[in-house]
Amino acid sequence: MSKTRIVALLALAAGIVLLAVGIVFWLRPAPPAKVAADSGVMRVPAGAAIGGPFQLVDQDGKPASNADFAGKFMLIYFGFTHCPDVCPTELQTMANAMDVLGASDAAKVVPVFISVDPERDTPAQLKGYVAAFDSRMVGLTGTPEQIAAVAKEYKVYFNKQPNAAAPDDYQVDHTSFLYLMGPDGALRSMFRGGASAEAIAGEIRAQFRQSS
Repeated sequence: MSKTRIVALLALAAGIVLLAVGIVFWLRPAPPAKVAADSGVMRVPAGAAIGGPFQLVDQDGKPASNADFAGKFMLIYFGFTHCPDVCPTELQTMANAMDVLGASDAAKVVPVFISVDPERDTPAQLKGYVAAFDSRMVGLTGTPEQIAAVAKEYKVYFNKQPNAAAPDDYQVDHTSFLYLMGPDGALRSMFRGGASAEAIAGEIRAQFRQSS
């Protein structure tokens, strides 16, 4: 075999290898979008044991369970209506995120507020409270046992702080995260306090793309 033919064959082989490598890189799935460390967005591994079934009551006094939200994303916050600052701030951010999404995308998400103060947060109390933030927001409460059960499912800490001077004017310590649950009921993302409405809406859209 001539030297020229050998060179030509080697060049052809190298070209085939480069083409194969290029095809592999072209066909490989795109890596998940990176989330800025300071955005307040917390990506969670698939199968994280947060979330689960619940049986509660909505702001209209009707029974409500996790099954009622099947097929839609849920954006959930745990708090209480007498919360002086953190809860109103986070619920307003949730409402703003729904506005940032726009009507079409927001229709795929149900914003949910679950009370950790069942003694004071009756359905009637919740009704006016959630409506002040967003007409689409669902308020959920229940018996102390039901609230304890759903808090356990979502790994939510809460603790009533008695007030001896004014027994009805107590506070409730609680963790403060937003939970984004997928249409299948699985946790998709969490948001720390202070996450912006834009960051939350952006992450929700990213999860829409992963679900399509």
